[in-house]
Amino acid sequence: MTDARPAAQRRILSALHAEPARIPFVLGPCGIGRTATLLQLRQTIGFSRCQYVDVEQSATTPEGFLTAVTGASPFSGPAYPRPLEDGISARDAFQAALGFLVSARTEDGEPATFLLDEALELRTFDSFPGLRIVLRDLMQALQHSHNRFVLTTRYVSRAHRLLRDAPSKYEVVRLPSFSPAEVADVLSNDYAPQDTLRRAELARTVHALTDGRPAYVRFLDDAMRTMGGRGADDPVAALAGQIARGTPLYGWCRFCYELRLHRARGYGALKAILQVLAEEEPLTLTAIAQRLRRTPGSTKDYLSWLEDVDLVMARQKRYTFLDPLLRLWVRLHCRSEPLNDEALAREVQRFAHSVLPNAEPALALVTADSARDVGRRDRGWSVVEID
Repeated sequence: MTDARPAAQRRILSALHAEPARIPFVLGPCGIGRTATLLQLRQTIGFSRCQYVDVEQSATTPEGFLTAVTGASPFSGPAYPRPLEDGISARDAFQAALGFLVSARTEDGEPATFLLDEALELRTFDSFPGLRIVLRDLMQALQHSHNRFVLTTRYVSRAHRLLRDAPSKYEVVRLPSFSPAEVADVLSNDYAPQDTLRRAELARTVHALTDGRPAYVRFLDDAMRTMGGRGADDPVAALAGQIARGTPLYGWCRFCYELRLHRARGYGALKAILQVLAEEEPLTLTAIAQRLRRTPGSTKDYLSWLEDVDLVMARQKRYTFLDPLLRLWVRLHCRSEPLNDEALAREVQRFAHSVLPNAEPALALVTADSARDVGRRDRGWSVVEID
């Protein structure tokens, strides 16, 4: 199963090949398929004409970023300083990196294509001497280049704020969640019914439990495939087994939770608000402030910081989680003692009833032994580790 999105790829390629070329800015939350889409684009365009840059991992220092981009590039460009040899400043290193991005060429002298994954991570350079508005400098530089660029970020709110004053050359591409029909297409034939109606019913259940997010669908699909003949087509049982501690889905939710919190301000208070909303939502600002025993003014600041990293959203002045399954994870695991398997299964059933109001989950509560067995079988998956 792949998270790559063919429709999004076609739209991105259309923007790149337009006259004049536009700069697609691909937005979407954790697990929606941004990186898979870029890597597929690199194969489509060709490795000699396209460079993928993982900005999140390479944006250590401006000097380190310059070395990472130029050192692994298939392109030639203007002479640029070598940080370790020339002892250049942070500002000069960043300007040199921009110069390479906008001026590099392929071996046959054609414009180069750069795929900048998690481009907003460059904002960390704002703390270096001589650098204060790195992202705006980047946006201005790219628009005047003859090269082609695709940018991505998981921080949708921040991207929209940045793009308010950006040139019209930038084009927002939102990666949507899977539709129920797409979920049906990606479910494994090892267990999913071949009958069209039964498969569609299973896909609708998986879609409701996962909000259609490709990464969540993948975790449930893998779990149901490994369950064999024991309720292999029951996504509620699979979710109960996969959201327990030590499982791949647990690790993924923790990664998304911690990553966004660490990119926001007010870490401790923000965790408290998320725990309040995990117990009950939607809530007004006043109701949240009362539960926190904080003033409405300070609580509003905390909520704005959570909105800034797309953890919560407000509709009609009432706040909710943006990701329903992450809300379930917070409810289950952000507590002083871990839940036992039976309590965890009951909470998963409760969640299933809330997102499947017109359908009864087919399987009874997962027992403690079965939940542990699912966890043991799934330990072969790779889990994102958090420091």
